[in-house]
Formats: sequence, C-alpha cells, structure tokens
Amino acid sequence: MVREAVPRPEQLVLPMFAVEGTGVRQPVDALPGVARMSPDLLADAARAAHSAGIGGVLLFGVSDRKDAQAAAAHAADGPVQQAVRAIKAAATDLVVITDVCLCAYTHHGHCGLLDDRGEVANDPSLDVLVRVAVSHADAGADVVAPSDMMDGRVGAIRAGLDAAGHEGTAIMAYSAKYASAFYGPFREAAGSAPGHGDRRGYQMDPANGREAVREVLQDVAEGADMVMVKPAATYLDVIRDVRGATDLPLAAYHVSGEYSMIKAAAGHGWLDERQAMLETITAIRRAGADIIITYAAVDAAGWLREEQP
Repeated sequence: MVREAVPRPEQLVLPMFAVEGTGVRQPVDALPGVARMSPDLLADAARAAHSAGIGGVLLFGVSDRKDAQAAAAHAADGPVQQAVRAIKAAATDLVVITDVCLCAYTHHGHCGLLDDRGEVANDPSLDVLVRVAVSHADAGADVVAPSDMMDGRVGAIRAGLDAAGHEGTAIMAYSAKYASAFYGPFREAAGSAPGHGDRRGYQMDPANGREAVREVLQDVAEGADMVMVKPAATYLDVIRDVRGATDLPLAAYHVSGEYSMIKAAAGHGWLDERQAMLETITAIRRAGADIIITYAAVDAAGWLREEQP
C-alpha cells in the first residue's frame, strides 16, 4: 500500500544485438544470457519478450563491413534495418528503438568520422548519423536513439527525419552518456572498441553532474522526445538531477558492466540474482527514471509480475 517506487514490466527495455545472416546465434561470454542474433532469431526473441510484458527493445548492429565512412550503418540491408522489419512483423505492438551511432561500422571504432589528424570530426559525422536514423525509420523503427554524443546531432536528426516524412518517429537522446569503465562487455558484444585513443573527448567526465543537466537541456531544445542517462546504477544522483530539470520521459541504461557484475557474483553464489537485479532496477526507478534499459528485462518482468498481488 505504501510502497513508493514500483517498476512495471512495460517500463523495461531489452537491448539486443543484430548480425547478418539466418539462424545465427552467437553467445557473448562477457554478457551471460545475451547473444548476438540474426534478424529471424531476433524476431522470435522479441516476440517472447513482448509476451513477457516488456515495453520495448533497443537494437544494436554488429557488422563485419567496416570502413572510414561507416557506409554499412545506413545500408537498407544492414543488420539493424533487417532486424527492425523482422521484429515489427513478428510483434507489431512492441516498441522498437534503434541505436544510432557509427562505432560498430567504422574501422577505427570511434562514434564519428575522423579528420586528417585522426580526431573525431563533429559536423561531417552529423550527415552520416542523419542517414542512419532515416534508414532505421524507413525500416519501421518507432524511436531512434543517437548515442554518438556529437554536438548538434539531435537537431540534425530531427530535421532529417521530418524532411524524409518521418515526423512521427521519436528521438530518445543519449543526453548524459559518461566515459564509463562499465561498457567493456558491450564492446565485446558489438565489436566496437576504439582502435586507438578513447572516447573521453566526446563522452562525459564521470566526475561531472551539472554538465549532465546542461547536456540534457540542450537536447531538449533541439527536439528530443526522450532523454537518457547512461550508466544508470552508478549515476543515480544524475538521474535525480535530470528528473528535476525536465518533464520529458527519462530513460536510464543499466549498462553491460553493471549487469555482468551481478551475474558474475550470483554465479559464484555471493548474492541472490533476483533480489539484486530487482533492487537495482527499483533504485533506478526511485531515482526518477521512467524507462529502464537492462539486459535483465525479460527475467525482471517475470519477477515483477510474480510480486504483484
């Protein structure tokens, strides 16, 4: 009766990794229970996730087609584009969100294009990111989620979507994305680790909280429909600050390293996985998140239903 923060299954979003081919399933060692899958198998998994009651899926592409211009990122036959079409055919009511970034498609692994000095070129990257977002919307994505952290990308993508006739496609901006140590398992899954340098030039310093609010408000001004804080469990204070700064729907990403730590500890019998996952998800919800992106989404949805009277 007096419980304050109760996550609901429909607030959970499941990240999924799309690869090309048919019948392909590649377990990710660093992410127990997670596998890269071809579009046909992703459609089956998405249908099962929808039946479990979760609200949506977040698609990431994994590609062997890498070059300096990230051309495969916006190809009509790319893994994400194929997966979107397959999932929408299998579970029409499930919200399909697509990650918009270049790191999995560039041979250098950075989130934008590089200039002659080997540094990320912000403005040239925007044109490619717009093409990626439009290609996802063309395939049927409900929401596009730019994670690249280039300046001005939300406004550019909004203009590009509108010009392509996708005024109804929403933008979930990775607004406060930190240069975190907790992304390691994801980079194994996506094959997106930078080949040189790091991403601290365009991701946020983990020591900064006020900057997160400024970044969020900038994305709101550019036309974001939803904003995100990433990571989640180690940035609960930032989630709370952002919640106080905007009324837009707020997502928080319980990232790969945060998830894998719990799975590893539970595997050794050091803690109870169900209790630890639910406590973490509840803390993220209590901090103010409306949407929780987590690799534990399907299991957590079942556990939450079991706890409902």
